[in-house]
Amino acid sequence: MTRVVAVLVRQSMANAAPGDPREFLEAIVEDTYEMVAGLELVRPVLATSVPDLDHLLWPGTDIIPINEDTPLKGIFNAINADQAAIVSGDAPDLPPLLIGKLFRELGRAQLTVCPAEQGGAVAIAAALPLPDWAAPDLDAPDPVKDLRAQAPGRRMVATTPGWHRLRTRADLDRLDPGLEGWDSTRALTAR
Repeated sequence: MTRVVAVLVRQSMANAAPGDPREFLEAIVEDTYEMVAGLELVRPVLATSVPDLDHLLWPGTDIIPINEDTPLKGIFNAINADQAAIVSGDAPDLPPLLIGKLFRELGRAQLTVCPAEQGGAVAIAAALPLPDWAAPDLDAPDPVKDLRAQAPGRRMVATTPGWHRLRTRADLDRLDPGLEGWDSTRALTAR
């Protein structure tokens, strides 16, 4: 079984920047990508509308170029794998265990959502090809409710424990200094 985890990067993810938006964007993307790239049995990719981020990636990492408004369905359809997860690039301290739980839940559902605190989702995973009925959206106010309404059956969409994203400056307070990882974001926010 082949599994891909795509880190989604959009320019709007720099909204929480405490300083230079590009520097902040690179820090959070690097941390999110490093967590994904360190996972076993998955292939990391970057789906981005932001140019010149390849210096953050391990050699051989695929980049899926997207527009700022490319829907997740288009990204899922560009991935060649049995299962895929799309993780928001503004979750630098996301525990790797939550990615594993997304894939585990695909054993009983066609889609799995890791909800984001304060609405939206941190990540969405799917068995591929993506079902025709599914129109996943990380930024929908309630993606679980939306996907369950789209699905022909309620049990086709599972959830995992939620996490947080860095969408505003106030969200920076949610970063847990006790968690390992997120070194680039930690260094940037400690200045």
